[in-house]
Amino acid sequence: MATDGGTTFRVMLRMQIKPGMEPEFERVWLEVGDSVTSHPANLGQWLSRADDEDGVYYIVSDWVDEPRFREFETSDRHLDHRKKLHPYRSGGSMTTMHVVAHLPGAARSVADRRWEAAR
Repeated sequence: MATDGGTTFRVMLRMQIKPGMEPEFERVWLEVGDSVTSHPANLGQWLSRADDEDGVYYIVSDWVDEPRFREFETSDRHLDHRKKLHPYRSGGSMTTMHVVAHLPGAARSVADRRWEAAR
């Protein structure tokens, strides 16, 4: 188990997108994504579409720490990013957390080849 020590700060947004606007939302999200990932404290972000709720998306982003995320959150660049996505949104929420531990999966390592060979 790889422990993180609680330093990685994770933000998860739940976004409800207006019916019929999902494809355009995905396109715009990809277009403006570098306004997040180009910030020096950003470790990456993911866009996921819910399988069990129409029009619901989850955006997860990881940050080196909470103060640097808060710096980004109040920046003009982030406010511009939000303005571009706002027309698609009908509701949502934000959850923040600290990563405590990470267990890397076998698919990203040599272990999966060994597991296959052991059959």
